[in-house]
Amino acid sequence: MSILMGIIGIVIVLAVAFLMSNDKKLINYKGIAVMLVIQLAISAFMMNTSIGRKVLDFITSVFTKILSFGNDGISFVFGDLAGKGIFFIQTLVMIVFVSALLSILNYSRILPFGIKYIGGLVSKITGLPQIESFTAVNAMIFGDTTALIAVKNHIGGLTPNRLFIVTTTSLVSVSCSILGAYMQMIPAEYVLIALPLNVFSGLIVSSIVAPVKVEDENEVDIKAPAKQGTLFEAIGDGALDGGRVALIVAAMLVTYVGLLALVNYVLNGVIGLTVQDILGYIFYPIAFIMGIPADELMKAGGVMGTKVVANEFVAMLDFQKMMPHLSEKTVGIVSAYLISFANFSSIGIVLGTIQAINGEQASRVAKFGLKMLLVATMGSILTGIMVGLFI
Repeated sequence: MSILMGIIGIVIVLAVAFLMSNDKKLINYKGIAVMLVIQLAISAFMMNTSIGRKVLDFITSVFTKILSFGNDGISFVFGDLAGKGIFFIQTLVMIVFVSALLSILNYSRILPFGIKYIGGLVSKITGLPQIESFTAVNAMIFGDTTALIAVKNHIGGLTPNRLFIVTTTSLVSVSCSILGAYMQMIPAEYVLIALPLNVFSGLIVSSIVAPVKVEDENEVDIKAPAKQGTLFEAIGDGALDGGRVALIVAAMLVTYVGLLALVNYVLNGVIGLTVQDILGYIFYPIAFIMGIPADELMKAGGVMGTKVVANEFVAMLDFQKMMPHLSEKTVGIVSAYLISFANFSSIGIVLGTIQAINGEQASRVAKFGLKMLLVATMGSILTGIMVGLFI
């Protein structure tokens, strides 16, 4: 029954995207079908086969081992405080270490090479233009802002539909620099599965809503983030960038968690409900079509809504407390859904990035900002459904 519900959920997401489409005749149905099959194959292999499970367990163990090295650095700096469960020290400071590792991989040209050829492969398989494919793959590694900067030379020449796909797919992603923090809050395997699924989820829903005609393209010049002069400069820049991200996330959490507590206090006194309760009702039908068990729909819906109105970290903090009391299916679906930057604050971040690149295109992004968030959220829903099918 839950599998049937998941299939119905996929159909509903695609149907809503179809109804929102601004040019239904131009939709690349073959490409959409190919991407759906790839998502199903990835999910089935990683979660429902012994070989795939071993591969996933191996990847998870590798990431866990890498994070353990970061914990050595955290323990050295913070001493006994590192084991006291202080969120900033135990979770957010890991961003510094992972960001430095990413900078090393970027300096050594490993990441740019992978992004170029994986993006090119995605473009060939799906039949979508190279810019959109590269952005989706790049966003999986570096997050929304850097993915857009990487194709900045092409932003000015994009049609409105192509611009919509590029910005939306950048939202259905996360930066690998904060994966370490996520993996200490929710099950690591779902974080890792969500990464490749998000690439295709973003491309599927956005290319239905804003389809493009693929024409012959010249070789696309994808600019990697600025390359430092030396390895030690790369390590230093990566660590400093990670430190800034950790402080920004901490500041946002102080603000959002504090504001939620304030609003909840007022709402609870007036109507006897919290923000999470209200969001639970709003997202109840969405959680239902994702295949979440009936008795857990309200809790799951509240977490999903919190992620959209606040951010994924705030939602994860709430979800972390609930996980021991929820079924594995709900934990898997919601965890996969949370791995994206699709929230209200990200609209401003994407808009600001495009504004810095091209003012005329930024005005277009401003007009479809809410639609971009809605479609990006649909992408996260699709990823959650795919994972739920195989739990």
